[in-house]
Amino acid sequence: MSDTVVNATYSQQAAHLVARVDRDRWGSVRPSLYETARVISAAPWLPGEPGRIAYLLNEQAPDGSWGEGPERYRLLPTLSAVEAALAVLRRGAMPEETTRRLATAVDRGLAALRALPPAGPWPDTAAAEILVPGLVARINEQLPLIADDKTRVIDGWRPGPGLALPRGYDQAVPEYAAKRYVSAGSLPVKLHHTFEGIAGYIPGALIPDRPDLLGSSPAATAARAARVPASPAAETVAALESVARRYAGSFPEAAPILVFERLWVAAALARANLPAASLPTVRRWAADIYDPRGVRGAPGLMTDADDTAMAVLVSSLVGLPHSPEPLDLFHNGSHYDCYIGEDTGSITANAHALQALGDYQRRHPETRHIYAPRTNKLRDWLIGRQRPEGTWPDKWHASPYYATARCVSALRQYGEDHAAAAVEAAVAWAVDTQRDDGSWGVWGGTAEETAYAAQILLSTAERQPRHDRALHRAETYLNGGTSTGHHPALWHDKTLYAPGAMIEAEVLAVRELLRTRDGRPGRETNTPTDAER
Repeated sequence: MSDTVVNATYSQQAAHLVARVDRDRWGSVRPSLYETARVISAAPWLPGEPGRIAYLLNEQAPDGSWGEGPERYRLLPTLSAVEAALAVLRRGAMPEETTRRLATAVDRGLAALRALPPAGPWPDTAAAEILVPGLVARINEQLPLIADDKTRVIDGWRPGPGLALPRGYDQAVPEYAAKRYVSAGSLPVKLHHTFEGIAGYIPGALIPDRPDLLGSSPAATAARAARVPASPAAETVAALESVARRYAGSFPEAAPILVFERLWVAAALARANLPAASLPTVRRWAADIYDPRGVRGAPGLMTDADDTAMAVLVSSLVGLPHSPEPLDLFHNGSHYDCYIGEDTGSITANAHALQALGDYQRRHPETRHIYAPRTNKLRDWLIGRQRPEGTWPDKWHASPYYATARCVSALRQYGEDHAAAAVEAAVAWAVDTQRDDGSWGVWGGTAEETAYAAQILLSTAERQPRHDRALHRAETYLNGGTSTGHHPALWHDKTLYAPGAMIEAEVLAVRELLRTRDGRPGRETNTPTDAER
């Protein structure tokens, strides 16, 4: 683990991680190329632009694209980078070498975009149906302006023709989405996080007026500032500068991520026992985060069932009597909508809700007559969403190992005999998809996905020799240094991101569970709760 002694005990490493997360005011994620490019385009007045331009140029891949993951995930960040480079070129007043590098980056980026498959399936990332058409339109608007303005670009350079909109997207969607809410006279909070996608269609009277980050998004905040005729408010500049200081001058897609990070870290470590030294800190987190009106993942976001369920679960794990009642806000009769007005459901939010309801009833059996019927419906809903090969998908993560591990954990604990077949189908799938080096991964072996797959195998009711062999190989892989350092981005927001501290907690806990499986000696049992998962 980063910043830990190699031979430190699990409790020492876990306590160190909790303390590090507690000290961090923002959250452990890498800057987002997409988000940083949006700030470059919309906020030339923000100090530090030369560093952000250098970041943009340095992050371009050899094939001309930008972003992480396979090519279909690179569509949006590459569009964002190309548009930002064009915006900087049009503004002019850049050193000649920077101008030449930006022009070359535009050419290579446009070539990479034209080389993408003309049709999807495209990733189900946040508001892609709005953001992609909007950026294609902005690029196509700027290309002829660049070609006609001979005073702002290098001699002889002319960018190529405009881009075709990838099939599966509709150019009318951004304006249509904005007009729906203009006619209603208000802009819902769910559009704040991706406000940059509709900013050009929102009248001034409906532009959200708040001093902090709009939707916890630097891109949305910069887009809001660009729509205001006067100079950006000092509070807006200060908010963006604070984020930039934390992330080396660039920007993540959400800031801060303290709620998400702290809840997921606590729940992950609880699977292998929370260290006694960390219990007061985690209790404080749970007490601060829990809200009877529902929990939001960041200050500018909507309340959602996922964070609310995890707040209830972590509260239960550390002995706080926080009721599951806030989840009632999201119940639709059979399961939970992730947030009000959701377009596509979340499997993992419902798996977390099942865990929260189940654990609360286990600790408060007098409430079973209230929550058991809802728990049973939720169990059946999750079982009904399992795919034939034994997996579950989810919109918040690119890998099926994450959602499948979450469903298996919830159903094994609170699905009773009804879920046995579903759990064993997931176990069989996990065994069959292990890679030769002992890892698992949707695009290549990763420590994060290997941790999820090992969780699935540890859940089987009747472990067979092939399960033990797979777990041994996983343990060897995770102990071979793969659990430290750079974690590939697999999580969905507007583009892919990697919540580093949360991934570290998942891997740390699974390594401990593997080390102590089957009653091996050395199990640390100093946790003062019964939070063994």
